Amino acid sequence: MPNRLAHETSPYLLQHADNPVDWWPWSAEAFEEARRRDVPVLLSVGYSSCHWCHVMAHESFEDAATAAFLGEHFVSVKVDREERPDVDAVYMEAVQAATGQGGWPMTVFLTPDAEPFYFGTYFPPDPRHGMPSFGQVLEGVRQAWQTRRDEVADVAGKIVRDLAQREIGYGTARPPGEEELAQALLALTREYDARRGGFGGAPKFPPSMVIEFLLRHHARTGSEGALQMAADTCERMARGGMHDQLGGGFARYSVDRDWVVPHFEKMLYDNALLCRVYAHLWRATGSDFARRVALATADFMVRELRTAEGGFASALDADSDDGTGKHVEGAYYVWTPAQLREVLGAEDAELAARCFGVTEEGTFEHGASVLQLPVQEGVFDADRVESVRRRLLAERAGRPAPGRDDKVVAAWNGLAIAALAETGAYFDRPDLVEAAVGAADLLVRLHMDEHAALLRTSKDGRAGANAGVLEDYADVAEGFLALASVTGEGVWLEFAGLLLGHVLTRFTDPESGALYDTAVDAEQLIRRPQDPTDNATPSGWSAAAGALLGYAAHTGSEAHRTAAERALGVVGALGPRVPRFIGWGLAVAEALLDGPREVAVVGPSLDDAAARALHRTALLGTAPGTVVAYGTPDSEEFPLLADRPLVHGEPAAYVCRDFTCDAPTTDPDRLRTALGG
Repeated sequence: MPNRLAHETSPYLLQHADNPVDWWPWSAEAFEEARRRDVPVLLSVGYSSCHWCHVMAHESFEDAATAAFLGEHFVSVKVDREERPDVDAVYMEAVQAATGQGGWPMTVFLTPDAEPFYFGTYFPPDPRHGMPSFGQVLEGVRQAWQTRRDEVADVAGKIVRDLAQREIGYGTARPPGEEELAQALLALTREYDARRGGFGGAPKFPPSMVIEFLLRHHARTGSEGALQMAADTCERMARGGMHDQLGGGFARYSVDRDWVVPHFEKMLYDNALLCRVYAHLWRATGSDFARRVALATADFMVRELRTAEGGFASALDADSDDGTGKHVEGAYYVWTPAQLREVLGAEDAELAARCFGVTEEGTFEHGASVLQLPVQEGVFDADRVESVRRRLLAERAGRPAPGRDDKVVAAWNGLAIAALAETGAYFDRPDLVEAAVGAADLLVRLHMDEHAALLRTSKDGRAGANAGVLEDYADVAEGFLALASVTGEGVWLEFAGLLLGHVLTRFTDPESGALYDTAVDAEQLIRRPQDPTDNATPSGWSAAAGALLGYAAHTGSEAHRTAAERALGVVGALGPRVPRFIGWGLAVAEALLDGPREVAVVGPSLDDAAARALHRTALLGTAPGTVVAYGTPDSEEFPLLADRPLVHGEPAAYVCRDFTCDAPTTDPDRLRTALGG
């Protein structure tokens, strides 16, 4: 019999709807039930493409005896961390503070007042590797609750007090200047892996936001070292196993330092950020390799993640059926030499093995290899390699596919909108721009209410119940601003303004300018989450600073610019010390130092060839954070177009920054020079 999760919109929660565990979704009613029964709450947090979440679910939550014990002694609450990042953040902070580490699945025991008192991540069904079994943990917590209640209350109270004292000392409200950004670059240089690309050791995550900073720093200062680190890292990642050499797109991270073996789940946010980074690398260098990777990543997102409603699904699982009914990580993606021969014949299989680095001993498990593009001597016949790639892709399409998490997350769709809009504009792919517009339409139609307040998720055209958090407002605003620049449709600037109005009034501390992850009127948790660091995605804090700055450049709004500058104070504090974890904040700081530049392109019509050439040149400018308005002189869609006439009847571009404007130009080459950094 299905439990209370059967009517949720989260695919992760729905995966547990048929468990024998009597799950509750996160709700006041769950804690009221715990209070009524005088039992603790088991909080289990995960997400649908999390490998060890699936393992623990199969081992413990599908076990009838475990479920019965939980039902008798606990109220069990299941949370999708992607749907409730606020709940996840608050309790993950507690787990990390108590144990020094964290991860998912996250297992936390709470009082009926939602105060945590015991923590863990994955617990096995039997004791192993020094870990207690899940059953032993449950019995220990039950005994403590029943016989040492005062001790439990003391622990819970101390944890909550400690969390309350962990306020962010983020320095002054002054944004970073030249010195801090130079120090951040120097710190990155020290952590750079010159032999393999990327930063630090294993596991290696795609440093997309740091690369964005490096590209912007190069554009502003001419630093060849910054460009070299960005370009070499992008090449190593795209040649490695983290990049799907057949179908495009990137896996979550590399388990090794050499980018060989990935953790195979594919996330929308990684692919959106990387698509944009490779497009920007092409813009800076003209690299054909970067162009191919950007387009392959965009095509992957549209082909495999777009939903029937026009949004983009969250993720593809790492695991899939290996053909025997057993779910195995990477089964969909890896190849043995024998499999190559079966599909391609001996001669082409040998070519494929050399081209993609497939060996007899294998680079993964059980003699299978992850496809790569190793740098090697000699030249391959491009047409023949493309034929091999097509045939392998067709064969792979017949394998059992990884599961897809179909929920649409507002923030990650905002990142995808920005990436697809810009990639489509750069490479003359109107279909990609249309895909971005389709996702934006869905967000406006389904995720925004009449006051432009956002809901975080939807699935199958049905909105979820959870309020948007700061990253939703900020990333969607960022996507809408990119769409406004690319399409010349001012309505997207208007929508961005409405969302950023919420950022100013509901997420910003009026005294300090600090930002919170949840709105002032959101559900009150044991702590109001607040994290300025960029991890897998831009923090809401950094993303908001960028969107506020872009909107201010478009509109001249002093309130938005001041809010952006105050928010960037945290980058001045963290950038020189931990630049790998504030990459997007550093990129926004580069835009602030450069102006950012404001470009108005006017033509007799949006379809005028000369006007379109100027518009394209403006979009291809590398100056950090440049905003572009495109329209006719009488247009009221963009404030930047006001009082911008044609020049001698010809289309013209106006470039301004720091309250100073250049003379208008009708020449794309002059415009290119003005926006080259």
